[in-house]
Amino acid sequence: VLDGQGGGVGRALIARLVEQLPQARIRAVGTNAAATQAMLKAGAAEGATGENAVVVNAPLADVIAGPAAILLPNALLGEITPAMAQAVGASRGVKVVVPSNRCGLLIAGEEQPLRHYLDSCVTLIRQALDGQGGER
Repeated sequence: VLDGQGGGVGRALIARLVEQLPQARIRAVGTNAAATQAMLKAGAAEGATGENAVVVNAPLADVIAGPAAILLPNALLGEITPAMAQAVGASRGVKVVVPSNRCGLLIAGEEQPLRHYLDSCVTLIRQALDGQGGER
């Protein structure tokens, strides 16, 4: 799970994943120490922080999850560097993102409460781990 700023989306997603997919090994990768710490407190097995952590871990991931901003260079007030966005985009792992209207990113469809997006992310991650997800 990749997140920045305060790590709120990542923290909430990890809490759900730990509850619903206890067999999954969850690695928290934060763009800053506060985000990483929040995700570790939610139950991630391990964590790392910063651009190099994203670049190193993205190719190793079966699934990369987080706010949609992780796909955009310079998003999250500049916390997502171009190298981070490139690493996420180039990873063979399935990307499951939480929609957000922040960072100048508008996603077509009906806006839902965050909890609905998080539940949908868990379902998609479960399917990806079970081999039912999208192409890799």
